[in-house]
Amino acid sequence: MTESFDTIVIGGGQAGLSVGYYLKKHGCRFVVLDANDHIGGSWRTRTWESLRLFTPARYDGLPGWPFPAPGWSYPTARETADYLDAYADRFELPVRTGMAVEALTKEGETYVARCNGRSFEAANVVVATGFYGKPAVPDFARDLDSRVVQMHSSEYRGPAQLEPGGVLLVGAGNSGADIALELAANHQAWLSGRDKGEVPIRIESRKARFILPVLWFIASHILTVRTPLGRKVRPHVLENGAPLIRVKSHDLRAAGVERVPKTVGVRGGLPVLEDGRVLDVANVIWCTGFRQDLGWLDVPAFGDDSRPLHERGVATEPGLYFVGLDFLYAFTSENVGGVGRDARRIVRHIAAR
Repeated sequence: MTESFDTIVIGGGQAGLSVGYYLKKHGCRFVVLDANDHIGGSWRTRTWESLRLFTPARYDGLPGWPFPAPGWSYPTARETADYLDAYADRFELPVRTGMAVEALTKEGETYVARCNGRSFEAANVVVATGFYGKPAVPDFARDLDSRVVQMHSSEYRGPAQLEPGGVLLVGAGNSGADIALELAANHQAWLSGRDKGEVPIRIESRKARFILPVLWFIASHILTVRTPLGRKVRPHVLENGAPLIRVKSHDLRAAGVERVPKTVGVRGGLPVLEDGRVLDVANVIWCTGFRQDLGWLDVPAFGDDSRPLHERGVATEPGLYFVGLDFLYAFTSENVGGVGRDARRIVRHIAAR
């Protein structure tokens, strides 16, 4: 069975819903295909229970509806998922859940998305799944002793999943630091990886209420692909990620978390650090990010670096678009509250075709 639309949106998270909002305003015939069983699914199934956004609710709203929480509160992952679900209902967006796209091809001028034995065709496709989707775990993880509990950060929900004993968190970005601080209350915790620096303010302090509006403006309007500073910063953000935002190095030291070098392998079933030390731990959490997950996109849309070829989300292949990529236009392009601007521009481009 094949269904025809003007536009297919692949991905029903904040990016896909923002695109859907503007497509509906323009009167387009479209469908949003999402792989999860429920809207906001990634926020429910791939985050830990204590996770909160790094931006206050006043900066977390999608187009047309502010986040329904006190402006200076920091929403949890579950609250964010509930908001996305309610957003789709509020604007009656045509989201089809449980629809993981297995292949996207182009036949003449028409794109065909195939999933679950069904086909959807359209002249335009917006890929709103993000670039990274598959958990990235080093190959040597398989050599860990079977008695060592190991999981990727996307599988971590809370301390109850761990065995008594030490825990090594591999990857010293925000996920690793946040989880390390939580686990240090009941475990000896080691945080492995390069120090990425930190934002020099407490984001939940009263002082931050004066500083964050300035930082949000800079992240949204100065750190963009159109400014020299934005173009200078962008490669570093794409390669190294963000500095520590909520948890600071002082917090980790005070909690007893030990910072250690990069984890480079396994010896005798236990993790080995770059300085040769072997850590006798009972648990390992891989806070090592995600890898590219656009293998289903069977369209010439990638450069030599395997990243999508696009200009502010407009792909080199006519009719193909991207929204929700990290630093697509600005530092905030991937954020819940920053994706709407990119979505609006892309839909205007679609409507003008």
